[in-house]
Amino acid sequence: MKVRQLAEETLDPQDWEAFRALAHQMVDRMLDAQRTVRERPTWQPVPEEVEVRFREDRPMQGAGPEAAYADFLELVLPYPTGNDHPRFWGWAGGTGSPMGMMAEMLAAGMNSVAGIFNDGAARVERQVVDWMKAALGMPAAASGVFTSGGSVANLIALAVGRDARAGYDVTELGVGAEAGKLVFYASAETHSSMLKSAKLLGLGQDAVRIVPIDDRLRMDLPALSRMIVSDREDGLRPFGVVGTAGTINTGSIDDLDGIADIAAREGLWFHVDGAFGAMAALSPETRGLVSGLERADSLAFDFHKWMYVPYEAGCVMIRNATDHLTSFSVKAAYLDPLPRGTGAQPESTNFRSPQLSRGFKALKVWMMLKEHGFEKFGRLVDQNVQQARYLGGLVEAEPQLELMAPVALNVVAFRFAPPDLLRLDVGPDANSTVLDDVNKELLMRIQERGIAVPSATKVRDRFTMRVCICNHRSRREDFDLLVGEVVRIGQEIMEECDD
Repeated sequence: MKVRQLAEETLDPQDWEAFRALAHQMVDRMLDAQRTVRERPTWQPVPEEVEVRFREDRPMQGAGPEAAYADFLELVLPYPTGNDHPRFWGWAGGTGSPMGMMAEMLAAGMNSVAGIFNDGAARVERQVVDWMKAALGMPAAASGVFTSGGSVANLIALAVGRDARAGYDVTELGVGAEAGKLVFYASAETHSSMLKSAKLLGLGQDAVRIVPIDDRLRMDLPALSRMIVSDREDGLRPFGVVGTAGTINTGSIDDLDGIADIAAREGLWFHVDGAFGAMAALSPETRGLVSGLERADSLAFDFHKWMYVPYEAGCVMIRNATDHLTSFSVKAAYLDPLPRGTGAQPESTNFRSPQLSRGFKALKVWMMLKEHGFEKFGRLVDQNVQQARYLGGLVEAEPQLELMAPVALNVVAFRFAPPDLLRLDVGPDANSTVLDDVNKELLMRIQERGIAVPSATKVRDRFTMRVCICNHRSRREDFDLLVGEVVRIGQEIMEECDD
């Protein structure tokens, strides 16, 4: 067979020293961006002259590293999400850190496939999971794996819970092989990933039995008990219940001990979605707020939220390691571990996750924990809780603002509600449309002017601004500024309406 002779190529630089100089420029530029983050807007929209550049045809010939970096500086860096900024409190976006940024570079340089092979990356991940078991009260024998975030962590946990409590071999026979639809329970404040998980697991969205909430926006436990009994009488097959440690809308925390008692009595899998709220366990001052977390059969949480790690890094832990392996173990000859060599990894994460290829996410967590220690992270968690209470106090003291939910953890839900507008939202003829529209416009202006980034939600069907504080850079003066600007811009909108 004739073999064509090709000029062999590589993606390595032609001039290593020139690339080294460029790489140092990149590092310096990004460190400067972190150091001076307060000097720029929290967020700014992408202008049309930049948008048009993203509609250019694909590059068939390379322009070189300097040109690629120049395009990054012009087209990408000025328009971040903004979650590294001290006044970014939207959704539950963590801040990142300089060490986390550098660890990402180190991990990319190693380019390890995490958790599969006999290497340092597998040991780093295993050690971080062990540290988190101790920090969050899970047994040392529990199983755990890094994920992209809380959504996939919840998916894995519900898959294991379904398989462990279905009452038949779901992994072999599939969903629906036995009579009675499998269902699980979550509160009306549960995260949307529960609905996605139900779809992906073949259960269907209506398998998520929505439990009413009480006046503190927590799962109503008597209602939960009644629903379980009623569903069984109707021929359904309950297998699990989800407690939330820090709901996405208001930060409320379900009575985890109470849910654990019901789950134990009813033989249900008890999963805790602790995406950001689980980290309250890191501080002695807030640990009691998530009492019962340690009783979970499975626990999902993110490092990239309230541990300030750069995106992305989540984790799921399963109390019974055998249950975990049962759900995800499959045979593949090319992955069978050997006694020695690169493939000698008996605890491969291939048996604990739907993912085989995963990046080295654990390195940034490992290095940040080594840099700062668990106690400092606990102090930062408590700092954010105290800042939330401070903001809640500012809102309550301002006659033109209304606190929409108790400040349970690190989330403050409030709205602009001057007396003249508030009258439209009370009484038998209540109409919240005007008040909702004013607050929507107000929120967009706050974001577009680069002042701050709260996000939006609904509390008791009312449009609400939401400040979720997972930010180690925020200071009390930032919340003073926010309240002042919300009132000022709210009045500005009101005057425009009068005109």
